[in-house]
Amino acid sequence: MPIPEARTAAGRAGLAALLARPATAALAFDFDGVLSPIVADPTAAQPHPDVLPALAALGRRVGAVAIITGRPVSFLLSRDGIDTLTALPTLTVFGQYGRERWTAAGGYLPAPPDPRIDEAREAVAALLARPGADPGLWLEDKESAVAVHTRRAADPDAELAALTGPLTDLAARLGLRLEPGKLVLELRPEGTDKGAVLTAYVRDSGAGSVAYTGDDLGDLSAFAAVEALRDEGVPGITVCSGSPEQRAVADRADLVVDGPAGVADLLRTLTAAL
Repeated sequence: MPIPEARTAAGRAGLAALLARPATAALAFDFDGVLSPIVADPTAAQPHPDVLPALAALGRRVGAVAIITGRPVSFLLSRDGIDTLTALPTLTVFGQYGRERWTAAGGYLPAPPDPRIDEAREAVAALLARPGADPGLWLEDKESAVAVHTRRAADPDAELAALTGPLTDLAARLGLRLEPGKLVLELRPEGTDKGAVLTAYVRDSGAGSVAYTGDDLGDLSAFAAVEALRDEGVPGITVCSGSPEQRAVADRADLVVDGPAGVADLLRTLTAAL
């Protein structure tokens, strides 16, 4: 299978640098929608069966591999087949947008507690328990963040719109950030975003090139980080794991693949090219 061509010159340069000097490349990925298909119940998300073996094979050829997710580290490490990746000596898992992390070399570093999340959790639970609330609305506790999913509601888009105002007010009152996504609204502390995590990761690892693969609005900060690093002389490419639910990320990416299966195909193609 030929290597797909990035649609931007900067993306093509980033991919060329990765292939020319894989030992200095840093590869980073979101989890949901990238390594795992989106499912109605987020707690049931599992990696696509082809992704982890493909990533492990490529991971042995590159300088560093990271997963950057809003999920807790404990969730990622409990997923089926994850030991395929945790055997990589360069793997880092950044959970809760970098507030906690796990490394193959150093183990687990927990997130500091934030009482505002406890207050947000209680307020959101009360909001979803109000009379007339759609029973399909679902609160996901991410420990250092709280997310409300509308995917299982009778009218997911209408519920998302209806919740945006109250959750915006709650975020402002508590000094939290409200992050929209694919039929989800998430409350989390300011200053926790994938872009800042990715920038620090690339600089700390001394990477000579970077690739980031995401699928949702929360990944745009990581795309911006790749673009900023390119301005500093670090070649990079942004990849979107595409879906019809979120076009903004695909429009911003240098390269678009067809969901987690497409991510697996891309990883296998890059490994074969190396």
